[in-house]
Amino acid sequence: MDAELPVEPQSLKKLSFKSMKRALDLFSPVHGQFSPPAPDSKKIRVSHKLKIEYGGVISSGKKPSARAAGVANQTSQAFAPSSVLALPGPEGSGNIEKGSSQKDLVAFSSRQAGAGSTNAGVQGGSKAVVSTNVSSERNLSTSAIMERIPSRWPRPVWHPPWKNYRVISGHLGWVRSVAVDPSNTWFCTGSADRTIKIWDLASGQLKLTLTGHIDQIRGLAVSSKHTYLFSAGDDKLVKCWDLEQNKVIRSYHSHLSGVYCLALHPTIDILFTGGRDSVCRVWDIRSKMQIHALSGHENTVCSVFTRPTDPQVITGSHDNTIKLWDLRYGKTISTLTHHKKSVRAMAPHPNEDCFVSASADNIKKFKLPRGEFMHNMLSQQKTIINSAAVNEDGVLATAGDNGSLWFWDWKSGHNFQQAQTIVQPGSLDSEAGIYSITYDITGSRLITCEADKTIKMWKEDDTATPETHPLHFKPPRDIRRF
Repeated sequence: MDAELPVEPQSLKKLSFKSMKRALDLFSPVHGQFSPPAPDSKKIRVSHKLKIEYGGVISSGKKPSARAAGVANQTSQAFAPSSVLALPGPEGSGNIEKGSSQKDLVAFSSRQAGAGSTNAGVQGGSKAVVSTNVSSERNLSTSAIMERIPSRWPRPVWHPPWKNYRVISGHLGWVRSVAVDPSNTWFCTGSADRTIKIWDLASGQLKLTLTGHIDQIRGLAVSSKHTYLFSAGDDKLVKCWDLEQNKVIRSYHSHLSGVYCLALHPTIDILFTGGRDSVCRVWDIRSKMQIHALSGHENTVCSVFTRPTDPQVITGSHDNTIKLWDLRYGKTISTLTHHKKSVRAMAPHPNEDCFVSASADNIKKFKLPRGEFMHNMLSQQKTIINSAAVNEDGVLATAGDNGSLWFWDWKSGHNFQQAQTIVQPGSLDSEAGIYSITYDITGSRLITCEADKTIKMWKEDDTATPETHPLHFKPPRDIRRF
C-alpha cells in the first residue's frame, strides 16, 4: 500500500489567490481583465459623490436673484465690520468664489440687528449665520460660538465634614434604637441586651438603666408634652414609661409579632407602631385603646413617621412600598412604588414639606402632601440602609449595614462625605453596622447606634474651610424621573 503523500502547507495569501483565480475562470471572459463597469452605476455614483462633497459650493456658486441681491446689499450695509465675528476655520477654507468646500462662519450682535429689523432677512433679535463644513468632518470652529446650556441642577451648599468625637460603651448587645429628649439634655438608647439606658448628652455619662422588656428593643420615642418614654421591641410589647417614677405605667397589647418601629404624633396624644404583622397600629396613649389598624402592606412595616398635617402618617415596608394614610378614616391616600427594595428608613425634613426614603437600591426624595417624586440622591450607597436623619441645615445622614455613614446635601442630593465607622477593639470587622441614627434638637450633634455595642457621637469639623475641603460636584447628565 502506497504511503500517503504529505499535504503541502499553503499560506493564506496563496489560498486567496487560488479562490480569486477560480472566480475569474467562472465570471471573466479573459484572464487578467475585469468586466467593464455598468455606465449607469458609474453615473449615479459620481453624481452622489459630487452632491455629498461639493453640494454647498455648487449651491453658493449660483447667481442669486435680483431681490436676494438687494437684500444682501442692504444687510451688508446695515452691519458694520465690527459686528461680524469671523472665526478661522481649518486650512484650505478660503473664499467661496475660489471653490472652497466650506462656507464663511459669521455671527451678528443683537444690538445692530435692531437697526436692520425692517429688512426681511434680519427680523427680531440677534441673528447668527452659522455654516458648518459640509463634509463629514466636524467643523471645530463652531464650538467657539455654540451656546452652552447651563445645568438646571441646583449647586450644593458647602458643609463642613463631620468627625467622630466620642465613643460610649455600656450596652451588652447590639444598640438598635435611639431617641433624644426634647429639652436636649439627655438621650436614651435601646439594645439587644433588653435594657434602655439614658445618657447625659453633654458628657456622655450613664444616668439610668430601665429593664422590663424580654427581647431586643427596636423603637424609642420621648414625649414632648409628658414625662413619658415609649419603647417597642421584638417581644410584641409596646410600653409607656413614666420617667418621674422610672417604671412602666401602661402597656399596649395587640401586635401579633415583633414591633420594629414607633412614632409619636407631634400634636395629638396618639402613638404609632409598626411591626412584622404588616400593620401599623394607632393607639390612644391615655386609654391604651387601639384607634386604627392601618392594614394594606404585604410585609413588615419597618419605618414610620408622623406630621401635624395630612397625610399625618407615612409608613415604609419590606414590600418595597411607601403608604400615605388618612388618619381620620384609617385608609390609604396613596401608595408609592418607586423603590425596588425594602424601605427600611425614612426621614422628614424639619422645615420643608418633603421627606426622604432610603432603600438598598436608591435614596429618593418625595414632596408632600401628595407624595410626588422629586429626585434620587446622586450616588448609591450600595448597602442596606438602616436609618436616615436630616437636620435644619440641610445635612442628610444615612447609615448602612456595612458601617458606612454618608452625608448628603439635601437640596442637590450631592454626597459630600463618606465616613466609615471603626469597630471597638475586640469586635469583628463584620460588626461595623449602624442600626439607628438621630440628630439632637439643635442638629449640631449626630448620635449613631452600632453593632459593636457602642454609641458614637459626631460633630462638624470646626477647622474645615471650603479651601481645605473643596466641593467636587458634577451635575448629573441625565435626571432619572423614577
